[in-house]
Amino acid sequence: MGSGEWMSRRERVLAALRHEEPDRVPIDLGAMASTGIHAVAYAALKRYLGLKGGVVRVYDTGQVLAEPEREVLELFHVDVLDVTRSLEPCGPDGRRWKPWVLPDGTPCEVPEWFNPEPDGQGGWVLRDASGRVVSRMPSGGYYFGGVDSWHGKPPLANIKSPEEVDDYNWDAHKVGDAYVEWVRRKAEHLYRTTDYALMFSTYASFHEWGQGLRGWSTWLVDLTFRRSLASKILDRMLEVHLHNVRKYVEALKEYVQVIEFGDDLGTQIGPQIPPKVYRETLKPYHEELFQYVKKHSKMFVFLHSCGSIYALIPDLIDAGVDALNPVQISAKDMEPERLKREFGEQVAFWGGGCDTQRVLPFAKPSEVAEHVKRNVEVFKPGGGFVFVQVHNIQPHVPPENIVAMFKAAYEHGWYRRA
Repeated sequence: MGSGEWMSRRERVLAALRHEEPDRVPIDLGAMASTGIHAVAYAALKRYLGLKGGVVRVYDTGQVLAEPEREVLELFHVDVLDVTRSLEPCGPDGRRWKPWVLPDGTPCEVPEWFNPEPDGQGGWVLRDASGRVVSRMPSGGYYFGGVDSWHGKPPLANIKSPEEVDDYNWDAHKVGDAYVEWVRRKAEHLYRTTDYALMFSTYASFHEWGQGLRGWSTWLVDLTFRRSLASKILDRMLEVHLHNVRKYVEALKEYVQVIEFGDDLGTQIGPQIPPKVYRETLKPYHEELFQYVKKHSKMFVFLHSCGSIYALIPDLIDAGVDALNPVQISAKDMEPERLKREFGEQVAFWGGGCDTQRVLPFAKPSEVAEHVKRNVEVFKPGGGFVFVQVHNIQPHVPPENIVAMFKAAYEHGWYRRA
C-alpha cells in the first residue's frame, strides 16, 4: 500500500462503485481498450521514467495499445486490471508474441498471428486468410484502420426483409468454451494472487454492431423507419450476446468485479439518435443484457460510450448501467459539474479525469495538474468516481504531462488517510 492507504485496491474500487468514499479515488490505466495508452507514448514514457527493462507489448493491434507493466501500474497507483492481460502468468494460454517495430522505430512485441506487410508506400497492410486487405496503417500513421472486407459493402448492406437476416452466420460470433476457460483461469489467478480489482470486457454492442453490419447511415434509417428489420437484427444480436454473457458470468462471477460493454452513442454535440428512438429500439436490448448480469452475479455493469450522451444518461441508468466511461467532458453538455450534480448519486463516472482532446496533449504539465485537480474535486465527493483520462493516451502526448496527470490524481484524490 502507498503512504496513508488503508484499503486494498479491490476494496477501493468496490467502495467507489457503491458510491461510498474510500481512502482515495481509485485510478485506472489500461483496464479496458479505451482507458489505455498508445505504444509509442508508452515507450516514450518508459524512457522518460528511466525504466529500461520489461517489454512494450502491443495487445490491441488496431489502436496499437501497449499493455502497462506492473512497475508502471504501481508507480501511478493503479487499482484495476484487465483479466486477459498477457503479462501475468496463468499456465499455457496459447498466445505467443514476436518482435515488431513501432511507427517511431521503437522495438516492441505483437501477437504471433499479427502479420502486417509493407504496402510499398511506407505503410502497412494486414490481410485475412483469403489474401484480402482488411486493415491498413498508412505512411506516417499510428493506427491500423479497418478496410471493408466485403468488396466495399457491409455484410448486411443489401438485405431488404427481416427474413434475410437469418442467412447471416450469427453463430460465428458466439464464444467458444476454450476461450471462456482460459479467461476463467486468468481471472482466478489474478483474484487469488493480487488485490487489484478485475475487469473483463465482453466487447458486446448493439448500435455499433448494427452500424458495422448495415453501414452507418443505413442503420440509422433502420432504427427510425425500418423498425421490423432493425428489430430482427437486434433480436439476433441479443441471442449472440446472451449466449456469450451467460458463459462469461458463470465463469467469472466469483473473481471479476466489473464487466464491460461498449456502444458509442454520442457525437461531439449530442446523441447519434434521439432519446425517444433509443428508448424504443436499443434500450430494451441493453436492459435485457445488463439485467442478466445483475440477476446472476454481483459484477458492476460498465458501459463505454463516447461523445455527448447527456440526454441518454437517465435511460442508461434505468437500463442498468453502474459506471459510465469515458465521460467525454469536452463534448456538449458533458461538463463535470453538471454530470456530478444531476447523476452523481445514480451512476459512477469512470473517466472524465483529464481531457485528452485539448489539455493532455497540448498543455504545460502545471496546467495539466491544475485541470486534473479541478476535475477530481468535482467528481470525487460521495464516491462514484474512478480516475482515468478521457479515452486512450495518444502517441505524441508528452510523457511529463502523463506523469503530471497521474501525480495530480493521486495527490488530490484523498478522502482520508490512515
